[in-house]
Amino acid sequence: MKRVAPFAALLCSISTASLAAPVCTLLVDADSGAVLRQDGRCDQRNSPASTFKVALSVMGYDAGILTDAHSPVWPYREEYKAWRENWKTNVDPASWMRDSVVWYSWGITRALGAQRLQQYVDLFSYGNRDLSGNAGKDDGLTHAWLSASLQISPIEEVAFLRRLLKLQLPASAPAQEKAIAIMPRFAAADGWMVQGKTGAGFQRGQDGVLDEDRQFGWFVGWAIKGDRRVVFARLTKDETKVAESAGIRTRDLFVAELPTLLGNFAGAQNPN
Repeated sequence: MKRVAPFAALLCSISTASLAAPVCTLLVDADSGAVLRQDGRCDQRNSPASTFKVALSVMGYDAGILTDAHSPVWPYREEYKAWRENWKTNVDPASWMRDSVVWYSWGITRALGAQRLQQYVDLFSYGNRDLSGNAGKDDGLTHAWLSASLQISPIEEVAFLRRLLKLQLPASAPAQEKAIAIMPRFAAADGWMVQGKTGAGFQRGQDGVLDEDRQFGWFVGWAIKGDRRVVFARLTKDETKVAESAGIRTRDLFVAELPTLLGNFAGAQNPN
């Protein structure tokens, strides 16, 4: 059984005092590509943080590193130095995605190797495709997507997700289907079912140094109601220090707002 977060619980978890400032909200019809709503600067690139796990799951399944939702199971090792208690356990692909376990991602990227990881990122046209990592640290294989070199815009996130949802990525159809299956699910109001992935990290100041008082937060994925499918990306940035993950806050507010954001499909514009 997939865990589905009830809409009421999401609403109750949102504190207006902890809301991050929206940078972009983008909703696109999955089938036609028509833009249903676009607010903010959606062409600005940002670190993908844990939203990169969506692309990484496709790579893992396509390369045979991952098998299904519950295999392989990898054990936690003290050398991973996990900073969250729920990461200090055995993890499978479903729990990796649900709990956003960084060390499991490292297992996949190391199994792929730098050359094959770069090939997939190039094939997927994923953002700026830069896997060099932090300057001078030679850590691209484990940190490129974590507030480092790899950058992607909300528009590019949505384009990638549309291809995935339509099984049009340059990877096997079963790999894409398995990646879709492990995306976390959330019930929204008005009959919408959301599948999406959070991401969070620290913003960099003008000097390039990470500012641990200012987070950014992502929530990307798709929403389905009957035969309607909408792909979305929301990016937010904090102006002040907030303890709770910006990704979780961004997700909860987006799911609560979804029916209002969509309204209806009237006035949608085809980007082409």
